[in-house]
Amino acid sequence: QVRLAESGGGSVQAGGSLRLSCAASGYTKTGICMGWFRQAPGKERERVAHIYTDGGRTWYDDSAKDRFTISQDAETTVSLQMNSLKPEDTAMYYCAARGGYCYRYPTEYTWWGQGTPVTVSS
Repeated sequence: QVRLAESGGGSVQAGGSLRLSCAASGYTKTGICMGWFRQAPGKERERVAHIYTDGGRTWYDDSAKDRFTISQDAETTVSLQMNSLKPEDTAMYYCAARGGYCYRYPTEYTWWGQGTPVTVSS
């Protein structure tokens, strides 16, 4: 079965940077969507960024555009470079994946990591 392992979360001051990583294991077919969702207390879980491994097409939430970059480091390993972090970026960040094309909503995803926390202080 597919397992996702996240790393890279932490606490930074506003304007700082973090790099998150997610490694998937157990997937044997081509064309996996991998990416990041985040959820703050009292808020809905929202898409941050996705990448489709067959071709490398990416998608970003408006709040992440121009500040975050998702990239593929290996066949089933992705990173999220987060620059110019803001206090509103504070949340639990979850890696998610599905065996096929990318969708915006979390209900479409099959596999989830345990989450890595990101805290941005003002």
